[in-house]
Amino acid sequence: MLSPSLSTANPVTANLGYPRIGRHRELKFALEDFWRGRLSETDLLATAKTLRQRNWQLQKDAGLDVIPSNDFSFYDQVLDALVLIGATPSRFGAGPVTLTRYFQMARNSNEQTAMEMTKWFDTNYHYLVPEWSDDLAFTPYTTKLLAEFAEAKSLGIATRPVLIGPITLLLLGKAVDGIDPLDLLPRLLNAYRKVLGELAAAGAEWVQIDEAALVTDLPEGYAEAFRSAYAELASVPLKLMLTTYFGELGDNLELACSLGTAGLHIDAVRASEQVAEVVEQLQSHQTLSLGCVDGRNIWLADLKALHQVVASVTAKIGAERLQLAPSCSLLHVPYDTADEDKLDPRVLSWLSFAKQKVEELVQLAQGPEVAAAAFAENRRRHEDRLVAESSTNKVVRGQLATLSEGAFRRKSPYKQRVTVQRQELGLPLLPTTTIGSFPQTQEVRKQRAAHKKGTISDAKYNDFLKQKTEECIREQEQIGLDVLVHGEFERNDMVEYFGEHLAGFTFTSNGWVQSYGSRCVKPPIIYGDVSRARPITVEWSSYANSLTTKPMKGMLTGPITILQWSFVRNDISERDVAWQIGLALREEVQDLEAAGIRVIQVDEPALREGLPLRRSEWPAYLDWSVKAFRLATSGVTDGTQIHTHMCYCQFEDILSSIAALDADVISMETARSRMEMLHAFKRHGYPNEIGPGIYDIHSPRVPAKEEMVGLLQLALEVLRPEQLWVNPDCGLKTRAWPETIEALTNLCQAAVEVRAGLV
Repeated sequence: MLSPSLSTANPVTANLGYPRIGRHRELKFALEDFWRGRLSETDLLATAKTLRQRNWQLQKDAGLDVIPSNDFSFYDQVLDALVLIGATPSRFGAGPVTLTRYFQMARNSNEQTAMEMTKWFDTNYHYLVPEWSDDLAFTPYTTKLLAEFAEAKSLGIATRPVLIGPITLLLLGKAVDGIDPLDLLPRLLNAYRKVLGELAAAGAEWVQIDEAALVTDLPEGYAEAFRSAYAELASVPLKLMLTTYFGELGDNLELACSLGTAGLHIDAVRASEQVAEVVEQLQSHQTLSLGCVDGRNIWLADLKALHQVVASVTAKIGAERLQLAPSCSLLHVPYDTADEDKLDPRVLSWLSFAKQKVEELVQLAQGPEVAAAAFAENRRRHEDRLVAESSTNKVVRGQLATLSEGAFRRKSPYKQRVTVQRQELGLPLLPTTTIGSFPQTQEVRKQRAAHKKGTISDAKYNDFLKQKTEECIREQEQIGLDVLVHGEFERNDMVEYFGEHLAGFTFTSNGWVQSYGSRCVKPPIIYGDVSRARPITVEWSSYANSLTTKPMKGMLTGPITILQWSFVRNDISERDVAWQIGLALREEVQDLEAAGIRVIQVDEPALREGLPLRRSEWPAYLDWSVKAFRLATSGVTDGTQIHTHMCYCQFEDILSSIAALDADVISMETARSRMEMLHAFKRHGYPNEIGPGIYDIHSPRVPAKEEMVGLLQLALEVLRPEQLWVNPDCGLKTRAWPETIEALTNLCQAAVEVRAGLV
């Protein structure tokens, strides 16, 4: 690894983090086999070591100068940070954290519910929320960190270890005993000093210390906390690369430049306008890491345009003080476009995954004279994308241009609709339902794969799906659920399935990214204008509806979630893409209603995660995103009940916008937090109906009926009985049938018991 302070003819190239699940999701499968008892801990550790070494070697072979370590995790980097500094919740026990206890914190134990999850800034990655309490020991446990640094060193690779910064870590967590997290800062910094000191003793020269909180609105007292923290950490004998990403520094720019770190990384993709000002305020001893290749999206970098930016910065601070890097960790993009053999070759040529982004950095640093062929090929591909006719649909653009305000409003307000819906649906108090999907068993996945490969016919596959759908409905009837779903056995993914039926989308075969733990998603790629040629879900919802006399719920993914969980085109506004999707879903909602489906759920779990990190930008985003949902759902009669679902995010700050969605029922995750979120809904005076989840589906643990009764009683301290629905936290596709049946039986029995006490 070249030292960033070494004078070179070209800027140094650096990476901030590499995808850790494996090129073929090896970590996912190893983890799940370990959890099922099919793989030993020794074999799991061996798989992890192989994946780390492959990543390091790939980056070295590409010519990258600065390669990260400690970017690997078995589950989540925030949980890793808590283990490292000795701040894991005391309710899981004390002392060094074994792998078993590590996974208990993430996935539940027999004695404790798992730590809460929420979204990592405005991404679809989930992290485990730190629990700040006064009893935390803050005794560092550096085994993993030092072992991985030494492991890379044994391969001849001197890495730059990655740490989450102390102030960002505090802000990512929540107090569980009333303590002000800032009161923990002295103990926390003492732990960080020890960790950094051990890294220095192990031979590290630089450490990447991630302080993404600097691109957010800092709470009162935290700017001063940054100053005191980094003044204290300055005594450690190694160089810190203060790393920010996901947005601009804004009013924290002067603060970031004044903290005295040896380097500063900025996001020059999402906030290219900050580059000039940062260059002006950068201290003379500091290295600038320019995050110029997009670490969150999959479009080819524009080498010609970026070279001009690099030349301008180099002219002011010199190549010896400049590093070229991705905007953020490459955790958020797939591995390698070479794994794609089914994509349209023309569209594929416009894409860049993690391996290609590393190569782009090296080419950019070499410049157009040394890397002339690469620059020329990059320019050809960009120009080809600009002239592609497949990206434009004049009819769709005309529809957007002529939308009226009436397209965004239901025919009547909720108070009128609810009377009609209660009369027509005939549901009891505390109606029970699920969020949509039921277990996607190995048999279901095997049949889907066989159909995709063409080894079974359409007719045989449809017969199989009909059988599974009917079995699912009979199970729900036996369990006693009030509003049923068809189970979604025909669907591969809640976003991909819809994208496959909409124009403007394309799909990878191996474009997997980590969502949390072993959970991986394969985001669709939106490359053109979006439209719907024919109904998507009506056939299966209608078939399921014909099998029961109970209300059947149609299941759709909302426009903002489809937008946020896809790799989105970067040549038109996100608002226009979302509204195009909203128009397509509006047609689907109306077709479901016409087919007799009177309960329709349009999931929007990603509404909150798309919120800009700066409050000043919230109003514009919330305006167009709420309108996208209403565009999709407002074309139905008063008797059709619109549900939405949200999970694993913080709602308090946007409750007025959630109310503005005007969904008749909202369901959400609350089991891990014991209904904590409902208090915010009560303070807001949320008028519509709410289904707070009482079964945490991200764990194999089955809660007892009595536990669920307790949660419902907590909910009734906040909600009126006529407001309350009873449901799990999220969809059940990742669970097994035995635990699902047991948990839902307990759920329905809990609802019956609590309902009886209300009559």
